[in-house]
Amino acid sequence: MLDWDRVRIFHVVAEAGSFTRAADRLGLSQSAISRQISALEEDLGAPLFHRHARGLVLTEQGDILLEAAREIARKMAAAQTALRESREVPAGHLRVCTTVGVGTVWLASHLAEFLDRYPEISISLIVTDAELDLSMREADVAVRMQRPTQADLIQRRLMTVHTHIYAAKSYLERYGTPSSVADLDRHRLVAYSDDPNLAAQPLNWILFAGREEGEERPRRAALTVNNVYGMLRAVQSGLGLASLPDYLATNAGNLVRVLPELEGPSFTGYFVYPEELRNSKRVAVFRDFLLEKVAAQPVW
Repeated sequence: MLDWDRVRIFHVVAEAGSFTRAADRLGLSQSAISRQISALEEDLGAPLFHRHARGLVLTEQGDILLEAAREIARKMAAAQTALRESREVPAGHLRVCTTVGVGTVWLASHLAEFLDRYPEISISLIVTDAELDLSMREADVAVRMQRPTQADLIQRRLMTVHTHIYAAKSYLERYGTPSSVADLDRHRLVAYSDDPNLAAQPLNWILFAGREEGEERPRRAALTVNNVYGMLRAVQSGLGLASLPDYLATNAGNLVRVLPELEGPSFTGYFVYPEELRNSKRVAVFRDFLLEKVAAQPVW
């Protein structure tokens, strides 16, 4: 019978792609990990990795074992969840992943009330615009601004996010309020960017609003920021105009909607979680709490 500890270490090494990264994740030395992998290979009578200067590549036998290890890890996680959720009172730790904007401004402002209601639940809030793999338990649940593509995730429509152009009162007092879309050419603009292709980012419609069809040259952005919270803070400081989600801007206090007849793209938010958490009490109460808070705000 295979040693589960060795298989678990193999799983981490295979996912990490190197002994160095696996050592960081496991808190073990590289030599200790190497010994465990060698012992596992000896138990199996087959090599699991091709070792190269650039890292590790799974052998055919390694691929077979990795698939089995992933399945075992999923079943162990499901068993752990079922045991934890067997209690009547929702309890345990919940890792919640969402975008920087939703997490830092909207969700964080409601967590105190949630934890008051359910004091036996603790939360880790992970804010990132990258999409974490819930099936590999990088997080337990997520609020995403697009429909999930993974077939094994349960999804619940949560809200629709609308976008408009906003500016600080101090900026408008200094530079004037645009009265037409053409006036945007004469204003400082803040755009979203985590790559050079500004047109690919839906929030950057402000750079193209009112342009003739086929005219691709965008307006110049005075500032680009790689997350919407940074854009919000820049606009609040009086730096310029930006397309922002309404849920961010309406709670900011000093912002004014500019050219209100112009509406940018909307985004549908989904609450998603893996199949093995279907019967989780802590997931259910968190989902219902979010739906309650969305319904209470007319901004969605």
